[in-house]
Amino acid sequence: MTKLKVHSGASKRFKKTGNGLKRKKSNKSHILTKMTTKRKRQLRGTTPIAKVDQQLVDRMLKTNT
Repeated sequence: MTKLKVHSGASKRFKKTGNGLKRKKSNKSHILTKMTTKRKRQLRGTTPIAKVDQQLVDRMLKTNT
């Protein structure tokens, strides 16, 4: 039996927490000069993953499925 692997794209984007999964907010990687300071400040930090997507992301992060 081959070794099961975690979805590498998902492992880079999502982290497990005590009560679920968290993710970074989008639109904060490049071309930030034209974005207002308020907008960049609001994009800081992490947010929990929506309940709809939680099962899908959880499956991608598990190795024993």
